[in-house]
Amino acid sequence: MSVRKGGPLIEVRELHEMPELEGVNALFDGIWHFGSGDPPITLELMRALAHAGGYVAGAFEGERMVGASVGFLAAGGALHSHVTGATAGHGIGFLLKQHQRRWALERGLERITWTYDPLVRRNAHFNLAKLGARPVEYLPAFYGVMEDAINQGDESDRLLASWPLTAPHVEALARREPYVVPVPADAVVALADEGGRPVPGPDDAATVLVAVPSDIEGLRRADPGAGKAWRHAVREVLGGLMAQGREVTGFCGKSYYVLERLERQ
Repeated sequence: MSVRKGGPLIEVRELHEMPELEGVNALFDGIWHFGSGDPPITLELMRALAHAGGYVAGAFEGERMVGASVGFLAAGGALHSHVTGATAGHGIGFLLKQHQRRWALERGLERITWTYDPLVRRNAHFNLAKLGARPVEYLPAFYGVMEDAINQGDESDRLLASWPLTAPHVEALARREPYVVPVPADAVVALADEGGRPVPGPDDAATVLVAVPSDIEGLRRADPGAGKAWRHAVREVLGGLMAQGREVTGFCGKSYYVLERLERQ
């Protein structure tokens, strides 16, 4: 799969050979700076997954690897995308995900799942607004305390995202057609960002909004106390609403999770 969208030619392909897999390790370390900490996946496990029919792919600009993704088959006709990383620019993450989607569809899989930090605003926007995935479970401290340079010292809460590969809105977004989740005028803000701090609000409407900070990674470094406050507030409000049966239906204004009380037929 090769794509040029007004920028450099980006090729996405499956990886099998050790030198390519070593390149994935180097790419991931360049993004997360693990140092002496454990990487998200070992070279040996990547080799085994690629050999056994799992998903290991890289994105290349010429000979330079600019993105990679590793996943494995999961219960219920799904591919679980364990780790994906890309350098900034040129829509590399989107290209990797679309390659992953085609790979899964060719094997009769119905969905792709992955976890991500609910506090990272750009990831929430990408996963929900750009791809059409939907969070289905809030997972407190899923990986324990992490030691990489980006997450160091923070509790590793995650959202489990599920990407229904043939849903109409997902197919539209794959064609780069806009799909906007409407937010009713009577929606209330259950968690607001006021001066960089989380402030709880009402949650007694059919549609509620939950804010996340503009730059949690920078906030962790500049004000660890504020970072922890956001972690606990989002866990309590977003996690609590999901536990009550609210469904996350979108991410609006690049700032808020949209949660709705959906009526079952």
